Amino acid sequence: MATIKYKPTTPSRRNMSVPSFEEITKFSPEKSLLVIKKKHAGRNSYGKITVRHQGGGNKVKYRIIDFKRQTLNAPATVLGIEYDPNRTAYIALLGYEDGTKSYIIAPEGLKTGDVIYSGADSDIKVGNTLPLENIPVGTMIHNVEVNPGKGAQLVRAAGAAAQLLAKENGMATLRMPSGEYRLIRLNCTATIGVVGNIEHNTVKLGKAGKTRHLGIRPTVRGSVMNPCDHPHGGGEGKSPVGHPGPVTPWGKPALGYKTRNKKARTNKFIVKRRNGK
Repeated sequence: MATIKYKPTTPSRRNMSVPSFEEITKFSPEKSLLVIKKKHAGRNSYGKITVRHQGGGNKVKYRIIDFKRQTLNAPATVLGIEYDPNRTAYIALLGYEDGTKSYIIAPEGLKTGDVIYSGADSDIKVGNTLPLENIPVGTMIHNVEVNPGKGAQLVRAAGAAAQLLAKENGMATLRMPSGEYRLIRLNCTATIGVVGNIEHNTVKLGKAGKTRHLGIRPTVRGSVMNPCDHPHGGGEGKSPVGHPGPVTPWGKPALGYKTRNKKARTNKFIVKRRNGK
C-alpha cells in the first residue's frame, strides 16, 4: 500500500495524505452481507452519554465478517478486496463451491483469484486458518481466537500481526502487536499472515472535517471550563491545573493511572505486559 500526498493548495490540504487504495479490486459491497448500523452517539440504553465526543459522521452499513471460518476443508476463492468503513483493515470477499459468500479480514499479499482453506490440515499459507497446535513456531499470525469456537477477537487492526513463540502444556505463547506476551489455548484458531493496509498509520487527516466524518466530535480542554464543569477550570486568564497532575472531569488521574482490574481472571494468561513489567 502507498499513500497519496497532496500539495498545500489550501490550509486543509497541507500535510494531508490519503491511501492509494491500490489493493482494492471490488468497489461495491455484497448486498447479502450488509446490515444497517444504527448510531447511538455514545449513549447507552437509558439515553445517558457513556462515551463522550461521539456523534454525527457519515452513514455506513456494517459488513458481516466471518471471524469463525467454520467451513472446514472447503476451497474458498477470493472474489475481490474491498474497503470497509467500519475498520482500518481491508476485507476480502470469499466464494465457496456451494455458492455461499463471506467476508474475511484481508491479509497482506492476498489477491483476487487466490484459493484459501480453513481446517487443521490446511497449508501454512497466507489467508489459511488453522488451530494454533498445527501452526509452526515462529509464524506470523492474525485473527486469533481467545475462546475456542467463539471467533477471532485479537490482532485484527490494519498492519497488525502476532508471532507464535512456543507451544507447551496445551498453551501457545504469542507475542502480541503491543509487545505483550500472552498464553492462548492450542485449540484456538488463527489465520496465517499479517493484516493488510500496513501503511494505515501514516495517513494524515489534514483537517477537522475528516474527524467529524468519522463520527468524532470536538474535545474541549478542561482549563477553559468553569470550576463547576472541570477540576482544571476557573481562574483569571491561563491558570495551572491546581493538582499534582492532570485529572479527568471526575477527578481521576489522567496520566499513568492503571485502570485494569488487578483481580481480572485473564491475568494468569499474561506472561509479560507490554510495559515490560
